[in-house]
Amino acid sequence: MLKILKGIKSIFVHIRSSLKFIFLIIIATVLIVGMISLVYRPMYSVTLDGEFIGYTTNKSKLQKRINEYLENGDGNIAFIDVEKLPEYSLCLLKKDNQTNDDEIFEKIKNSGTTYYEYYAILEKSKEKYYVSTKKDAEDVINKLKEKKSTNINDLAYSQIHSTELKEFKDTDSIITALYEKPKVVIASAYATYSGERIVSNATPSAQVLGIGLIKPVSGIITSRFGIRSSGSHKGLDIATSTGTTVAAAASGTVTFSGWDTYGLGNCIKISHGNGVTTVYGHCSKLYVTSGQKVSAGEAIAAVGSTGNSTGPHLHLEIRVNGVAQNPQLYLYK
Repeated sequence: MLKILKGIKSIFVHIRSSLKFIFLIIIATVLIVGMISLVYRPMYSVTLDGEFIGYTTNKSKLQKRINEYLENGDGNIAFIDVEKLPEYSLCLLKKDNQTNDDEIFEKIKNSGTTYYEYYAILEKSKEKYYVSTKKDAEDVINKLKEKKSTNINDLAYSQIHSTELKEFKDTDSIITALYEKPKVVIASAYATYSGERIVSNATPSAQVLGIGLIKPVSGIITSRFGIRSSGSHKGLDIATSTGTTVAAAASGTVTFSGWDTYGLGNCIKISHGNGVTTVYGHCSKLYVTSGQKVSAGEAIAAVGSTGNSTGPHLHLEIRVNGVAQNPQLYLYK
């Protein structure tokens, strides 16, 4: 029994000695690791295609940043195509070694092929101008539609992916460059008329300062000379169908043939001498040009509803020395 107790005691002594030894080893290990950690720290050495490009302490964070940029780009960069990704090696380095995540990131970016995304403004399917975003492209097209640019059907935009980044223009300058003002139909009116040039041989029904006048058209009087709800009406409105020939009320010289900015639309003015002028407004077509000599009864225009007009009619004015007279003193009594 005594031998057994001595054996057990010997075992406990041995275990105690072993625990002391293990404890000393742990303490030594902690002290060594602590001393090392004061001078060294774990880092990742980063290489690209076998070339060292820097150190990082967090390879997961850096690689995530690189992956997101390569896939999604930034600004007008759609994506970047790289042949090789960086490789990482864990190492223990002195703390005075600096990390350079931003520099590594830039080197990875620059190692690949950059594809840019932007938008081209097209005219007749040809690239004319470039803008940064889809919204800018839509704004250009929509504003030209609002302005009724005559070339709107030739305009469009297209998304571009290219390794070449074009120079961008601001939307206002593009709109100004592409805008085409609507053309007044007068330009072709002279060439398209092929009717009878002399439309009336009527005997003048009245005279103004010795000048005999004939009726330019036949129709219904819809608005007379003088004051009305919208203001002073300086002429006589004779309603008839669109395209009806308008005749010169007397012979003279055309002093104006074009678009009147004061509401008469396509308009003709004829000087008959002695200070007498006749005016013909709201025409659909004009058959004579400024400076042209015309005879009484000659076709000069066609009835229309251009300018400030609510329906097809001829607005006729008779002016003496620039002062509007009541046409019914001489015609359409």
